[in-house]
Amino acid sequence: MGQHTQVKAFDVEKIRKDFPILNREVNGYPLVYLDNAATAQTPVQVMDAIVDYYSNYNANIHRGVHSLSQEATDKYEQARIKIQKHFNAEKAHEIIFTSGTTHGINMVASGFASLLKEGDEILVSALEHHSNIVPWQMLCEKTGAILKVIPMNQNGELIYSELEKLLGDRTRVVFLNHVSNALGTVNPIKKIIDAAHEFGAAVLIDGAQAAPHIKADVQELDVDFYVVSAHKMCGPTGVGMLYGKEEWLEKLPPYQGGGEMIATVSFEKTTYAGLPHKFEAGTPNICGGIAFGAALDYMNAIGFDAIAEYEHGLLEYATAKLKEIEGMKIYGEASEKTAVISFNVEGLHPYDIGTLVDKMGIAVRTGHHCAQPVMEFYKIPGTVRASFAFYNTTEEVDRFIEAVKKAVMMLQ
Repeated sequence: MGQHTQVKAFDVEKIRKDFPILNREVNGYPLVYLDNAATAQTPVQVMDAIVDYYSNYNANIHRGVHSLSQEATDKYEQARIKIQKHFNAEKAHEIIFTSGTTHGINMVASGFASLLKEGDEILVSALEHHSNIVPWQMLCEKTGAILKVIPMNQNGELIYSELEKLLGDRTRVVFLNHVSNALGTVNPIKKIIDAAHEFGAAVLIDGAQAAPHIKADVQELDVDFYVVSAHKMCGPTGVGMLYGKEEWLEKLPPYQGGGEMIATVSFEKTTYAGLPHKFEAGTPNICGGIAFGAALDYMNAIGFDAIAEYEHGLLEYATAKLKEIEGMKIYGEASEKTAVISFNVEGLHPYDIGTLVDKMGIAVRTGHHCAQPVMEFYKIPGTVRASFAFYNTTEEVDRFIEAVKKAVMMLQ
């Protein structure tokens, strides 16, 4: 009942007022922004936090005794605690600030270079973004470990029975996304984490696409590493977080050397600082971290259950309307998916459709979405991807459908 009343109170017009960019025009049309899977838009509440930082207490953190430095340090560490609470990490120092999801994955993959040996096996899913493939391939080249792939089916779902066959005593790490950026598929990560743990393997989950729609509880999931980017969640670009279980973060060596990540330095020997500083070399994106906290405050005030229900309504509405278009092929019709539709129209190149709908003020993404193996699986060059957020409306969906119909007419 609580959830229902929250959804009833979901006022999209009021929410849209928080996003100034939604008022602009593109090519003479009001902007319809449907590229949220690439980056979400930023509300004024987050912009205010950024302006406040640079206007009132811009200073380097953790080092200064002066008031500004202490104020900035407090705000930055408060943001870390907001992130800890949001993802329900047990300890604040299990949250490492990063420059984004890719940085977090690279930190973990690089750390495992000292823990893997030749013949060890690591498993990746067929649904991955390149940033969750390439760092692990580099790790295999360094260590002689073997990369194995969990296959997918035509619906864009992972084949769980095949994963069970791949897991074994040599499996050291399993890494996959919580939600596919190309198709919107929600993977059964809890089941996969539990299965991997039976063989003593560590699990890294790329939560970049899940975090705007699903509130992950890292303790309930019992996941070893979880990575996200703030810019997918109404925050700024260039900041994100790596959650790691304390025991794993203690095992991994530092990713970078420099200031802040040390306890003592002499030319003979350096001792490293404790968590989280061991992984946070150099001056961080202080303002970004604080703004990330503000973005989480903003989204939590709306409520993730309300967001998920509203976006699901948009997804179902848009999917039904698109299917009325002749020659329409939607890729990835998993039973569980977020508000993403990847599609092509028979005989037409996705890039041409994307270019024409942009002329009508509609922002969608075209191409392989940094998930080339997914496109190879479907034997296509790419797709048109429309990805929805809680500030989109059914009226915008209607305009998008009209634009696609027009583009198809022009191209046929």
